[in-house]
Amino acid sequence: MSVDDDLDRLLDNLPFFIQHHLNNHANKEKLIEVVMDLGRRAEARFTTGPEYVSQKIISWQDIEYTTRRISKFSNENRAGIERTLHRISCIRNRQFLITGLTCRIGRAVFGTISIIRDLLESGQSILILGKPGVGKTTIIREIARVLSDEMGKRVIIVDTSNEIAGHSDIPHFGIGRARRMQVAKTELQHQIMIEAVENHMPQVIIIDEIGTELEALAARTIAEKGVQLVGTTHGNCLENLIKNPPLTDLIGGIQYVTLSDDEAKRRGTQKSILERKAYPAFQIAIEINEQTSWTIHEDIKKSIDLLLRGTFMVRQVRHVSKSEKTNIKYRILQTDSLFKNSNMLINQFIPVPIGWMRQTQSNHLLTNNLKSKKLIIYPYSLSNNLMKEVIFKIGFKVLLTKEIKKAGIVIGLKKHLRQNYKLKKLAKQRNISLYTVNQNSVYQVIKLIQFIMA
Repeated sequence: MSVDDDLDRLLDNLPFFIQHHLNNHANKEKLIEVVMDLGRRAEARFTTGPEYVSQKIISWQDIEYTTRRISKFSNENRAGIERTLHRISCIRNRQFLITGLTCRIGRAVFGTISIIRDLLESGQSILILGKPGVGKTTIIREIARVLSDEMGKRVIIVDTSNEIAGHSDIPHFGIGRARRMQVAKTELQHQIMIEAVENHMPQVIIIDEIGTELEALAARTIAEKGVQLVGTTHGNCLENLIKNPPLTDLIGGIQYVTLSDDEAKRRGTQKSILERKAYPAFQIAIEINEQTSWTIHEDIKKSIDLLLRGTFMVRQVRHVSKSEKTNIKYRILQTDSLFKNSNMLINQFIPVPIGWMRQTQSNHLLTNNLKSKKLIIYPYSLSNNLMKEVIFKIGFKVLLTKEIKKAGIVIGLKKHLRQNYKLKKLAKQRNISLYTVNQNSVYQVIKLIQFIMA
């Protein structure tokens, strides 16, 4: 993995006392941004934490020195430096005079997306989620280069704030052969997205920070035209999108549905439930937890449906080790409902070779070599005969207990277990995982235990 940051070109535009301090700093390569506020000491923020640059207080002259040496600020109060990826944002007072600057270092990191290379080759649309500053823009910049240079695809970048390809009219080399369309005003981004498809025949369109209902609708329109999408949006996980009405179109939209009495009884749910309205605009979702650890949803449609039903959810976690090897593991999460997770996670990860990934997922992570494990179950509202039949058929070493204190997990009927707050509280205090099934069904209990033992 290599990094190109043109850091010296940014430092050359800062006051001399800041330049001198940062040029001689031991952690210069770990610099994230430099903050200059009128009447305060300049602050440098590193990946290791913030620190003051010097004892000198920032004056009007220091701010003016920097603003004169960079490009003009846009309507979004952002500016840049020609042929670099650096971004300078300003804070203004009531008279629109600049009283503060945030100078953020832009880096082109080559090799950062090797962890998801197989997903890019699949040709499916990818949505990247993460909180601000986690590196989403750096990731899609590298995706643009790989898709255009190494895979030979026609790639168009809709670059609203010039963060992906730099502030100059000539795009930064970090995007490879991909073409860039600039957006004059942020509110016009959705129009440029549609224009890119209609005028330039791309195979792939890349959009940074999808944030409005119009942009989500434009992304859906592009997906229906058969163009591969790669986009980013703010959020820690898929649940955030479900709870964000303007962006629900990205994952198919959410609607209330009223079930018949028989269907509600069969599902073990209330009559009014949430369901997905249509197919999502994206097929794959990537949650950026950390720079070296990403959570993958290889089928957004299935993940959303499972979240809405309040059942099991299998999340694939990819981690890059110090030796730059990719480890793929699975984490099984049980969700009681859309708005309340049980947070009872299985404290076990399943390493999966990258070539077996899709095969393992299609087989629901069933394994045949884990019969040596022992599981102690406290059955709640499940008949003894049913549990004995499950133990007979399962083949694992499963023990039943009537004392919850001795149990490793609790399995019960969903409609009964969700109402027993005392049992839930006791399980939480003793760190005992709770699992539910919708019916008194041998098949459901067997599938559940196979998930747990996987």
